Amino acid sequence: MNDPHTDDDEIVTWWGLVIEGYLATQDTLMGEIEERFGLAPASFDILIRLVRSTEHRMPMTKLAREAALSSGGFTKVADRLVAAGLITRVPSPDDRRVTFVTLTGHGLEIAGQARKACAEILRRTVLSPLGPEKSVALAEAMRTLRRVNGGAS
Repeated sequence: MNDPHTDDDEIVTWWGLVIEGYLATQDTLMGEIEERFGLAPASFDILIRLVRSTEHRMPMTKLAREAALSSGGFTKVADRLVAAGLITRVPSPDDRRVTFVTLTGHGLEIAGQARKACAEILRRTVLSPLGPEKSVALAEAMRTLRRVNGGAS
């Protein structure tokens, strides 16, 4: 639906505010996660995806795609996480072409702590200033935009 009453500058300003609000919040969130756990944003994203997945493992190619990393970029992040003892690479017993990334016991512990810290930070930086209703509305609005603009559902 195209609203002819919405001024061009107004809609561009709205979108700018969305981006600026997201970036400011994301910078705060990732800064605190890095400070507390030594995790860069890509590493944190991978650990969170693994801690939420079945058996805390995923095929490398799927994880790289979901984390929006190139094959080379994912390999670098995975190498750092392996060196830190947070993940392991496990060949698939059923398909030689597939390698799984799996959280180690230490990785599961750190991922769980980081996820809890993330929730605490988001309560302070999103839920507290917006309140529950606006927070839910924001999430639903972003889900709608992701869906209609070609992202995952």
